[in-house]
Amino acid sequence: MGIELVLLALAPVFLLCIGVEAWYWRSRRPGMYSLKDTVSNAALALMHQGADKVAWLFVVPLYAWVYDHHRIYTMPSGWLGFVALFVAQDFLYYVFHRTSHRVRWLWAAHVVHHSSERLNLSTAFRQSLMYPVAGMWLFWLPMAWLGFTPVQIVGVVLLNLAFQFFVHTQAVPKLGWLERVLNTPSIHRAHHARNPRYIDRNYAGVLVIWDRMFGSFVEEDENEPCEYGIVDQIHTHNPLTLTFHEWGAMARDAFALPGWRNKTMALFGPPEWRRSATAESTPADRPMTQH
Repeated sequence: MGIELVLLALAPVFLLCIGVEAWYWRSRRPGMYSLKDTVSNAALALMHQGADKVAWLFVVPLYAWVYDHHRIYTMPSGWLGFVALFVAQDFLYYVFHRTSHRVRWLWAAHVVHHSSERLNLSTAFRQSLMYPVAGMWLFWLPMAWLGFTPVQIVGVVLLNLAFQFFVHTQAVPKLGWLERVLNTPSIHRAHHARNPRYIDRNYAGVLVIWDRMFGSFVEEDENEPCEYGIVDQIHTHNPLTLTFHEWGAMARDAFALPGWRNKTMALFGPPEWRRSATAESTPADRPMTQH
């Protein structure tokens, strides 16, 4: 699709921004970038992109079928249609992102993005190849039902993710009145922090209005600096371990815990449920979770 070529053309821009940021921090805060961490982020990005391309081969025909046979409206072309598309997808991204922090099945994929103990522009590349298995694509299905074409859906999803690259930085301070409307670096720094004050907050993609409307917004506090990573840190740069560690912990819990309710909760309950389910859990058998 044409939009994918546009994003491919943006790749040099992303890499240039990473290079400039790394140069900026080199003397100011030398530990901001780590070669191993950055290479791991790049490897995860390539794995994610490969899985995404395969997933689109199966998902796009499903979107087309819903659009052709079950849409309730045909969205107009032009700027009005684009605004409707943008707002609809951004809201659905908020729903997806919030669900990914509160349902362990989705968290098993999303935890990869939070697992770095650093936050810089390369962290935006830190994605999971397991998103299609977790079911990310299901959250965009309502757009086909509303009357948006598969090309529009894929395009706006990719544009939303492209915007989010630029909020993964510590080099940009708060941005005044824009903090009321847009997801900004300050807002997203709080989202990535593992401090109790910041956990499960600021799910915005582009617009922060959803967080403000639904009570999930928290402001970055200069008196409480963000500590990045997950509550039970996983100290590895191995892309395969980063990708599958939570899936393994989840499977072990589902098999080990007695009763169907416990097994279901181990898979689809909140990520922190395993902690309260057993007081004797150890760092080796606890789920590696932001929560």
